[in-house]
Amino acid sequence: MTLTSGSCAPASTAASSAADTRRFGASGGLCAIHQPNLFPRLSTLAKLYAADRWIVLDDVQFARRDYQHRARLAALDNPDRQQWLTLPSHLPYGRPTLINQVRLAEPRRSRRVVSLLIRQYYGHSRHWAAVREVLDAVLDEFGGGAGSVCDLAKTSSLAMLTVLGWGGEVSDSSSIPTSRGRSERLADLAMATGSSVYLCGAGGLRYLDHRPFAAHGIPVLPFHTPVDVDDRLWHWARRASALWALSEIGPTSLALRLAAEREAHLLKERA
Repeated sequence: MTLTSGSCAPASTAASSAADTRRFGASGGLCAIHQPNLFPRLSTLAKLYAADRWIVLDDVQFARRDYQHRARLAALDNPDRQQWLTLPSHLPYGRPTLINQVRLAEPRRSRRVVSLLIRQYYGHSRHWAAVREVLDAVLDEFGGGAGSVCDLAKTSSLAMLTVLGWGGEVSDSSSIPTSRGRSERLADLAMATGSSVYLCGAGGLRYLDHRPFAAHGIPVLPFHTPVDVDDRLWHWARRASALWALSEIGPTSLALRLAAEREAHLLKERA
């Protein structure tokens, strides 16, 4: 199913001023292709926010060491103190199980743990109302009888984007026919969605073959979040869930910071 910008309208009016500068619904635009992550890290959230559309890479092999079913929570007062939040998962086809086939092993217990841990870590934040919107969206997914780890992870990411005022488009890769090669498939996904630029994170750049994108006339734009250990926000961007950043500075300030990163990368594209 494809969610349009209308279905991702901002749930938080506080972030709408930052969202006004976005090119929502524009033809072409930036495309991010990324696996669904549970309460994603700030580095991942920043890439999704910078894109005009997110293609959820839901039909690749599930990896237990990745972030589809787990998130690292950083304590609000001391982000050095961190704890894994993990959803026990069942792989019906063993190791080859795809992300969209993974099921929750203990849905009731997982719902309770998610609620308790996030309230414990961020319930005292002055920006708790925004965090609670994200938490409620995920708990509602549990309440609907969800047994899909993929759906929960995608919901958590979309809820975080929504409170920041993001209004882009979302599609599942499993619904789009593509070539079999790794880079060829990504290029086909970008082309099929009408994207004019592929936004590629640091991990993808290590293996990406640019030639399939060039064949489609789609440039690859590298995306890197700042590596500034003196900036409290970005210091934890590649490790901790962005729930910490949302709790620390709130949706308005965080949306402005992410919008600035988007504009910085667009300037690189135009240069």
